[in-house]
Formats: sequence, structure tokens, C-alpha cells
Amino acid sequence: MPLDEIKISKAIIESYKDKLVKSLDVDVAIAGAGPAGMCCAYYLAKQKKRVVIFERKLSVGGGMWGGGIMFNEIVVQEKAKKILDEFGINTKVYEKGYYLADSIEAVSTICSQTVKAGAKIFNCLSAEDVMVRVKRVCGLVLNWTAVEIANLHVDPITMRADIVIDATGHAAEVVRIVEKKSGIRLKTKTGKIMGEQSMWAEVAEDTIVKNSKEVCSGLYVCGMAANAVFGGPRMGPIFGGMLLSGQKVARELLKRL
Repeated sequence: MPLDEIKISKAIIESYKDKLVKSLDVDVAIAGAGPAGMCCAYYLAKQKKRVVIFERKLSVGGGMWGGGIMFNEIVVQEKAKKILDEFGINTKVYEKGYYLADSIEAVSTICSQTVKAGAKIFNCLSAEDVMVRVKRVCGLVLNWTAVEIANLHVDPITMRADIVIDATGHAAEVVRIVEKKSGIRLKTKTGKIMGEQSMWAEVAEDTIVKNSKEVCSGLYVCGMAANAVFGGPRMGPIFGGMLLSGQKVARELLKRL
């Protein structure tokens, strides 16, 4: 039976449309499909929460793909190794307390397991604004990343979520939008984004988990965005804190939702 190009196009359009429509009103919406965002989504989806991730890039995984200086190996500590074990990712001991994993295996496995758990991931979609009602973040305003890059004047669409999570990494893009446009005071010492400090892995691995929490009503941060918002240092190519950060936020939300 010969293939029909039109049927192929219709299949893609109809299926994507249905998937997107179902994702416009969910329990949790996450901006950023890095390791923290996907790990958070994985634990939420496992407990049957409706969770969706919007990733501005074509690929997921954030900075984990490249390990350190494009040497595609990552390091995690003892606590985070347990998460990699749960995903079925191979690790090996470098020295006591230091575990290595292949970054390609790590990203691809985390992504696969997250989707199979029930989370939906949409790539090439950016959060260009937030929906705020009565000083509470309750959704994201989305547009194609290509529209932003081309500087086209194309109106976005809006989706609603009980909880929004900023997992956009160093840029903390969603929190910056809230700070700039909403007039909401953040739950930081200054009421504003405090900014990321210079690299200090020992401190950062602890503070990134500590700082992964609600930053204003309806909006949480996890991953590197947490330290960027609350003023912690960056950690470099050790990714345990990222995974633990996503797990922590998921656990808090499972109690709340």
C-alpha cells in the first residue's frame, strides 16, 4: 500500500492538536526540560498528576548533554546516585562519594522515563509571559520559539495550571517575567531576583535543593533557576543537585495538590 503524504500530515496535525489541547489545563506546568524539570515531572506523573513541560529548544536536557566542556560525563554524589539508580542509569565509582554517568545515557533515559510515566513534553515552545490572577501565578503564555527568534508579531496562546514551575536554568526566565510585569514581591530577602553567584560546587549542591521552593504564590523554582533567584552559587558539571532539586519540589507539590 503506497504512502499518502497528506495522510501523514493530517496524522501529525490531528495528534499534536489533541495532545496540546489536553495540556492547556493541568495540575503542574513546567518551563524548561532540563534535568531538574524532567525529574520533577517524572515524580509528579508517577503519582498520576497532570504535568506538562514546555521547552524552548529543539532538544531537552539543558546543559547535561555536554557534561563539562563537552566531555559528556557527569558527576553526582551519593544522594543523587539513588535517583539515577531508580531511572536505571549506569554509574561507576570514581572515588568515594563521586559517581560518574554517561551524560547521553542520563538525558535520554530521564526523558524516556518521564514521558512513559505520563508527563507531556512540548519542545520549541517558549513561555513569553505568565497568567496572573489576584497576585497569583496560574498559567503560562506560550509562543513558538521560532517566532521569538524571527521577531515576528504573532500573538501567543495561554494555558492554565494549578502550579507553575520555573526550571529554565541560569536565566530564571519565568520569575524574571513575574518580577518585571506583575508587581508581585518575591519570597527572597530583597523581594526581587537576587542573582547567581560565582561557582562553588560544595555550597551550590546544598543551596540548590534548599532554594527549590515557592518563590511567589503559585510559582516554584527548581534547578539552577533556584540559585539564580535566591542568590546561590552555580555548581558546574556536577548534576546531583539538579536531580535532587526536581525531586524535592515534586514531593512538596504531591503533599499540596
